[in-house]
Amino acid sequence: MGPPVRSSRLLALGAAAALALSLSACASAAPESDAAPDANPASDDAFPVTIEHAFGETTITEKPERVATIAWANHEVPLALGIVPVGMSKVTWGDDDDNGILPWVEEKLDELGGETPVLFDETDGIDYEAVADTQPDVILASYSGLTEEEYDTLSKIAPVVAYPEVAWGTPVDEMIEMNSKALGLEEEGEALIEKVDAEGKAALEATPALQGKKVLFAYLDPSDLSQVGYYTATDTRPGYLHDNLGLPYPALVEESVGSTKFDLTVSAEDAAKFDDVDLFVAYGDDSLLATLQADPLLSKIPAIAEGRVAVLPNSTPIAASANPSPLSISWGIDDYLAMLAEPLAG
Repeated sequence: MGPPVRSSRLLALGAAAALALSLSACASAAPESDAAPDANPASDDAFPVTIEHAFGETTITEKPERVATIAWANHEVPLALGIVPVGMSKVTWGDDDDNGILPWVEEKLDELGGETPVLFDETDGIDYEAVADTQPDVILASYSGLTEEEYDTLSKIAPVVAYPEVAWGTPVDEMIEMNSKALGLEEEGEALIEKVDAEGKAALEATPALQGKKVLFAYLDPSDLSQVGYYTATDTRPGYLHDNLGLPYPALVEESVGSTKFDLTVSAEDAAKFDDVDLFVAYGDDSLLATLQADPLLSKIPAIAEGRVAVLPNSTPIAASANPSPLSISWGIDDYLAMLAEPLAG
């Protein structure tokens, strides 16, 4: 996930039913964007393809040319493979210039010479009519929090690639694998996985202070430090550091392996449970460390007492890049790991 808190809005059953009746009409209307997506370079012989996911399976019978994506970062797979989507989610967290697009996506669009796709505002849930208006041949959502009702409604517009098992728990490699297969570019997707994995490992190699360290990705409310929230092994932030870069989990995160929850909390009175953490990572500002060190309970945690806390400036691109994605890794992994390593260097 990109922003610290994920949410998924359920449609009322009556509204969903009414909307479903109108989707076919919306889908036949002219697209809202004049952007001409780059042609899908996949071979027609790659189809049909069938992709299994949490809600069953989706078969894509013909090569999709008009690609729409929803939720966080799914659009980065077609872009990385040279395809400009006709529509994608508008970014509302981590955007540096309030245009709804993260900088690494802007750079790729400029590189491809593509116009800005239609941006779907998902602040209050999926904008089904906007998605339908782009006339997609496929909707990519392998990293998302789709409900089954949302999946069923989107499927009335075009074939949908949903997440494999747990909402918001799809590792970046698997997101690439599923989305690239849906495009008929499975081999190209495998090459992309190898590329971004190599970039991550090279960045870690250049950051020796971070190697072998137990990192805990926390979320903290400075106004209420009675509990400490942390992201589990299901979340892609700690998952990436462990699965792709090989960093060990702290005990609390190790215990969460297999959980369907992506965050948990611990009472500040049980702060000793964090004693094996080498590095805390959290969103916040320059005052966060001092606030933690002034707290009578949390200040007893060794990592906090010794200043081993990496603070990612809240709602900035570098903070958003902590949620790994195909283009953000290439864009910012060196700077991101350097920020994590800085509190350990002393």
